[in-house]
Amino acid sequence: MNQTMPHWLSKQAELNPYKIAIETNAKSLTFLELKNESQVFAKKLASFGVKQHARVAVLSANHLDMVIAIHALSYLNAVVVLLNTRLSKQELHYQLEQSEATFLILTEGLKDEKNLAFQKQKTFQDVRNQHEVDASLSTHIDLNVPFTMMFTSGTTGLPKGVIHTYGNHWWSAIGSVLNLGLTEKDKWLLMLPMFHVGGLSILIRSVIYGMSVYLLEKYDAQFVYRAIVQKRITILSVVTLMLRELLEEMGKEELPSYVRCLLLGGGSVPDDLLQQVREKNIPLFQSYGLTETSSQIVTLSKEDALEKLGSAGKPLFPAEIKIANQNHEGVGEIWVKGPMVMDGYIKDETANKLAFENGWFKTGDIGYLDSEGFLYVVDRRSDLIISGGENIYPSEVENKILQLEYVHEAAVVGKKDDDWGQVPVAFVVRESDQLSEKTIQDYLKDVLATYKIPKKIIFRESLPKNASNKIMRHQLKKQLGEHS
Repeated sequence: MNQTMPHWLSKQAELNPYKIAIETNAKSLTFLELKNESQVFAKKLASFGVKQHARVAVLSANHLDMVIAIHALSYLNAVVVLLNTRLSKQELHYQLEQSEATFLILTEGLKDEKNLAFQKQKTFQDVRNQHEVDASLSTHIDLNVPFTMMFTSGTTGLPKGVIHTYGNHWWSAIGSVLNLGLTEKDKWLLMLPMFHVGGLSILIRSVIYGMSVYLLEKYDAQFVYRAIVQKRITILSVVTLMLRELLEEMGKEELPSYVRCLLLGGGSVPDDLLQQVREKNIPLFQSYGLTETSSQIVTLSKEDALEKLGSAGKPLFPAEIKIANQNHEGVGEIWVKGPMVMDGYIKDETANKLAFENGWFKTGDIGYLDSEGFLYVVDRRSDLIISGGENIYPSEVENKILQLEYVHEAAVVGKKDDDWGQVPVAFVVRESDQLSEKTIQDYLKDVLATYKIPKKIIFRESLPKNASNKIMRHQLKKQLGEHS
């Protein structure tokens, strides 16, 4: 069944033509200006042969050009494939191939840095220099149609492609606003990268709500607090590291009264930070979400923000949650359901069969519900390492280490870190002393994103295993204390 509505940006350009849609330190665009610039960019992309349903990759850090390109691709009804700028050349090639992207838009700097062997790639400036063609632009949005694609780390060590439909994004935005509310003075600070669903979702909420967004093109902890004050930010999305750095920058100062929400995602919060939040009476809304759920799916509300510190909250409307395979303490796997949940991974039927059961998406994360139905996340996918809001699957890093000569076995675990939440550490059994910590780390710099590279390599004679001969990572985590 088709579920169509007017194109979101076009509708806001009609309703709020002169309201600021997106603002940066250098420039701002109203909804009407953003619509016009996006449509011009769309017609220039069309001259390169970008057509309806084409998968177009975008490789960029937060930038106004990236915002315009995403909206332009929606006018062409193309699928936006968002690539993480921190990935290695090898990782990017895999995702370009897996996504079946036919065109790549990127910044001049990243074109030189990554030097990708991809046939049809153009910089944002290349597109701007192109002549427009008379292209048919979408006037409506079909909620069932794919809009964006991004990759999430997989337990097999290979990232899995997640397609989000317009409907996934629509219901994610609706669920959020029904919980957080909306005022005419709202301005959301976007400093999370837009190649992650947490950052992208803010951009999409903007055109659905008619809400202004202040885009921080480069995250700078010292500038964030000034931006909050000078730009009268009311809502900002943060990960734990950003929260810690903001609190440090604030010192004894308090947040202005117009700041009504700090939306926190991307992992757990240390008790010392929660204590500071309580002392400063900061409106922290902890949340729980995944790429597969199009951003947050469980979030605290204003009424419960301080009362239930430590909880991720309750499922947003109209999402559902349950704890499956509970132990005697009620702890089990978190399963979620709702229209913001993806339909499945691309080209990976095995993963899809494992991930879904009777309409429920099995997150692999561990948690419990208290007597009032509030979710507490105990462990984010037991082996998953979350470092500064970035997901790292140990198996992906281990597979790269195992390709090195003289490596017999390898296991990667997360170590607690005050700044990043966790950092990866590798335990390696080597066959020769010729293999050094530097050799391993230098090799990994060429094949993995920097944040995935183990901060320390610990050499061992053997690794602990269970009866099935599987490495027991939990034992290695316990042993990390010896090497602090």
